[in-house]
Amino acid sequence: LLAREGESWESTGPDEPVEMWGMATRSPLMKKLFRDVERVAKRNVTVLVRGETGSGKELVANAIHEASRRSGGPFRAINCAALPPNLLESELFGHVRGAFTGAVRDAPGHFRLAEGGTLFLDEVGELSLDLQAKLLRVLQEKTVIPVGGREPVPVDVRIVSATNRSLREMIDEGTFREDLMYRLRVIPLFIPPLRERPEDVTLLARRFLDELADDMRKIDQISHGAAKLLESWEWPGNVRELRNVIEYAFAMGEGSVLLEADLPPEIRGEDPMAPTVNVPERLPEGASSEEKQLRRALERAGGHRGRAASILGISRSTLWRKMKQHGLLEDD
Repeated sequence: LLAREGESWESTGPDEPVEMWGMATRSPLMKKLFRDVERVAKRNVTVLVRGETGSGKELVANAIHEASRRSGGPFRAINCAALPPNLLESELFGHVRGAFTGAVRDAPGHFRLAEGGTLFLDEVGELSLDLQAKLLRVLQEKTVIPVGGREPVPVDVRIVSATNRSLREMIDEGTFREDLMYRLRVIPLFIPPLRERPEDVTLLARRFLDELADDMRKIDQISHGAAKLLESWEWPGNVRELRNVIEYAFAMGEGSVLLEADLPPEIRGEDPMAPTVNVPERLPEGASSEEKQLRRALERAGGHRGRAASILGISRSTLWRKMKQHGLLEDD
């Protein structure tokens, strides 16, 4: 639900969904974060985003950029844990031709490519101490020196960084510079984990289902049982894990309703190593309609009895009795 033009989205009811900057929520915790983003974006200060893995730290960084006066400039993002220190330095600050083997031409680096815009440093806590010192110099002097270069190059970039670790604890461990933390952490923002906002789970699940819809399948409804399972899960991987689960359910299920049986075994509280049944590809001639129904349900469930029972809407004991009646236990 987008706020109408000229009307603040904060005027929406407490349970009404709000969608901004590619994020959707019903949670008061996230709505507070949205308010903080709007306020912080107006000031050209560095921001440190704290959040668990998969919580959407880059989305928040991009939201700060989009809501700021720099929105017309570029938004660049780099994961500081994805590259070794020597390559990361070149990616950040650029290099001159001949600076190292393979440097056949000058490269500007992310700081210069983000000129007039925002640079997002994800997992900033993974920077080596040497790179931390160089980043501190850039923040203090607002210039970069490319690898192999001598002359400083002025840069006008807003820094938003993110980490899923406590920088204060890293300072105590001697793995992060205290003076750099104060430079990066002028404004700290905290993303609440998905387990603390269960009201967002089905909202986001429906959003992902709409994005996944195609000519083969479109899901219009989430069953009550499936919604209950989704809302009770702890979501250690946060929104990213939820999207993966919805993609699994979309691929494994059938029809226009997402059922409990479509969800991964761990979400359903089942042991993925539980006994399964080998289902032949072709139905035997002369099979009764009930046997065919049983076989199709078992095939759809990948041979898993618990999922097959959910698909058929019967208990596991009833499924076992019917399987025994039709001789399907022989294939167990």
